[in-house]
Amino acid sequence: MKKQTKAIRIQAERSHNREHSVPLYLTSSFTFESAEQGRAIFAEEEEGNIYSRYQNPNVDEFVDKMCMLENTEDGIAFATGMAANYAAMAALLKQGDHVVASKALFGSCIQILTKILPKWGITCTFVNGHDLAEWEVAIQANTKFLFCESPSNPGLELIDLEGICQLKAKHNLILAVDNCFATPVIQTPADWGADLVIHSATKYIDGQGRVLGGVICGREELIKEIRFFARHTGPSMSPFNAWILSKSLETLDLRMEKHSSNAMKLALALEKNPALNAVKYPFLASHPQYDLAKKQMKMGGAILTIDVKGGFEVVNEMSKYLKIASISPNLGDTRTIITHPASTTHSKLNAEQKAEVGITDGLVRIAVGLEAVEDLITDFEQALEKALVASLVG
Repeated sequence: MKKQTKAIRIQAERSHNREHSVPLYLTSSFTFESAEQGRAIFAEEEEGNIYSRYQNPNVDEFVDKMCMLENTEDGIAFATGMAANYAAMAALLKQGDHVVASKALFGSCIQILTKILPKWGITCTFVNGHDLAEWEVAIQANTKFLFCESPSNPGLELIDLEGICQLKAKHNLILAVDNCFATPVIQTPADWGADLVIHSATKYIDGQGRVLGGVICGREELIKEIRFFARHTGPSMSPFNAWILSKSLETLDLRMEKHSSNAMKLALALEKNPALNAVKYPFLASHPQYDLAKKQMKMGGAILTIDVKGGFEVVNEMSKYLKIASISPNLGDTRTIITHPASTTHSKLNAEQKAEVGITDGLVRIAVGLEAVEDLITDFEQALEKALVASLVG
């Protein structure tokens, strides 16, 4: 069966009620038929549920689907995407270890690598993600972990997945790829050789702005270590959220096709707009890594960025005139969302850090939704025109 079919048909076991849709298992713990069975399950001699912090049928179903979509051996779910990112590093790194990471990362990931992990003697070197030579130069004798996003948040920088996987294999390192923007519908980093694939399931995996969640899919031996860490520190996903996310995977393929189609059409329309310095989207021929995008991505994804002339003042005016797009730090919704990274999601970066990853005062991240694209084009064009006029009058 194709993946689209499996995403719909993979289900946890039905109860005696023979539900068509898997029921919610809203329970903190599970019972044993005997003391001996309890002993055997705790000893991992027999499979079985113990406690929902460890595992739960709804969570297991969601993870099974994600591993199938990402072509990985095993996986584990978390309460949030950042819990997943942190657990991947905290579980696998120890005092004295070194990380090499792309400079183009979500703001909270940078805070983990620069403010939290150093407290335990774990250091990090940041590199320009598109330059494989920089990655190799940064690798030290104590380097253990490579970390990147592709496409990156918010600058849409791509990592050469084939190249970086060859590099990690050469130096016997662990490579973790945040695949949140692309989703497994658009690219599967494990097929290139990535060891761990991480998602904020809050975004396109859910797709409707309803619940929080995170997931790591990857090599079985690494997931085993991460599972030990998570079991004893407790960043577990709730059964309800897992139930929602599992149902969402049934429409992921359709949604990403529409998101990508809308984003491409909006990017092409805005590329001609005189109020903008630039429009960036992986499948635009003007993207500096267009050839790489076509090589490793099936579609361009739902995110594009625009650089508005006049900076934050004009961005602020534009935001007032938009009638459809929401203003929010989130993304991945059916509804189109705009975000000003410099003042919100990446506001803790200093000016130099922002400049290095292309975050200007005029940069706006657009997470393109599922509305009629003609309406979105009209809305952005009228808002930009009014904002430009208002700035000139002002």
